[in-house]
Amino acid sequence: MKIKFQIYLLCCLFTTSMLAGCSRNPVTGKKELVFMSQEKEIALGAESHPSVVATMGLYDDKKVQSFISEKGMAMAKISHRPDLPYQFFVVDSPVVNAFAVPGGYVYFTRGIMAHFNNEAEFAGVLGHEIGHVTARHSARQQTTQILGQVGLMAGMVLSPQIRSMGDQAAQSLQLLFLSYSRDHETESDKIGVDYSSKIGYDAREMADFFGTLKKLSGKSGQAIPTFQSTHPDPGDRMKKVGELAVAYQQKNPAEYAVNRDQYLKRIDGIIYGEDPKQGFVEKNVFYHPELKFQFPVPKDWQYENSPIQFQMAAKDGKSMMLFTMAEGKTLDEAAAAVIKNYSLQVSENNKTTINGNPAIVLISKQVPQAQEGQKAPAQTAENTTQVASWLIQYGGNIYAIHGVSPVATFSGNLGQFRSVAEGFRAVNDPAILNRQPERIRIKSVQRNATLRDALKDNGQADNRLDELAIINGMELNASVTKGMLIKTIGK
Repeated sequence: MKIKFQIYLLCCLFTTSMLAGCSRNPVTGKKELVFMSQEKEIALGAESHPSVVATMGLYDDKKVQSFISEKGMAMAKISHRPDLPYQFFVVDSPVVNAFAVPGGYVYFTRGIMAHFNNEAEFAGVLGHEIGHVTARHSARQQTTQILGQVGLMAGMVLSPQIRSMGDQAAQSLQLLFLSYSRDHETESDKIGVDYSSKIGYDAREMADFFGTLKKLSGKSGQAIPTFQSTHPDPGDRMKKVGELAVAYQQKNPAEYAVNRDQYLKRIDGIIYGEDPKQGFVEKNVFYHPELKFQFPVPKDWQYENSPIQFQMAAKDGKSMMLFTMAEGKTLDEAAAAVIKNYSLQVSENNKTTINGNPAIVLISKQVPQAQEGQKAPAQTAENTTQVASWLIQYGGNIYAIHGVSPVATFSGNLGQFRSVAEGFRAVNDPAILNRQPERIRIKSVQRNATLRDALKDNGQADNRLDELAIINGMELNASVTKGMLIKTIGK
């Protein structure tokens, strides 16, 4: 015991001289070894926010934004760290998720806002996310990793769907999406119960929302066995959070709000699913109505779209393509930026036109990079990537299309890369240019019936009834009464 105490004391003294040192956790009250000061947490939040906005975009809905800001600030005041400069945002993503960054930046996707069915569900998740901030989970995770690969953002905790997004954005966001441990998730669930209850909401509804997440995971085939995931299984969380909520209310008897109708009316009209103006794939073609271009997507390739890039890859993972905006005001400037940014050794550099648009084509190899303090490794077929790049001037912008594969298979993939790039062209079809997104439409039930009957009464397609049941947080055979509000999907 004496030796352990001496080691602990030495650690505290050493860390204090480095960064933040041994500090008392504001939530647990325990002393911890932490390598990140509060000032650094706040700075990281401010630094990462522009990247979040650039990658996901902010959702333009003043009434929803006002709601989360109002509830967020109310919860911040009763939190363990009321002095942080909290800010709350709705980001323009269909993925069902919420996340927080150090220093008090909290984000909800429009996808998760569309799936809540009352204010209490939202408040529980809000408390969970603020809990990550107040319990200093980012700082504690960083310390656990001993200043290893530390991300700027953490808290993508609610949906396994986000992992593919994290991979997609890793280069531009510097490992933005850092997972928390199971212990941190469980701790934040408890904090979510406490915080949401303290501002007057029924935390049992938070438990019900984990039931919605469980159904979403099963529907998408993305359920993760508990023993393989850093995040507890949604079904397990539903049970545990329900128990925590009941225990809190037994200890603190009061009238706890749910506010179902108020919430549903507030999200009436929110965009559901992909927003066509951000680009969409249909019949193996990617269309961007706002920028008025299109290009083909190879059959059976997987793809991901975001406001800053579109990427697609063969299922075997041996070739991929990336489409993004290029730097520079001219094609020559754009080519120079690509060569520099990607450390390319160019073997071919040709000017051409693609469907009437000026373009430059580069064939390059990516130079293996040296680790800090080490010599660069010799180039081999195994460690060298070959890249075909098309820089296309169109509509006042310069776009870059990159085809990437290992040197050994590059020649076999070049034809595929070329067909995609040379398929870049203008979009003129009014049906594409004027495509409207689907939206959540709140309807009043016309008669006492089941949810299935009520949805069909409102013209909802049979092949979407299961999806609509999840969105409504109900079973299709659940009873609904005349005048009750439900969610439907429409234009």
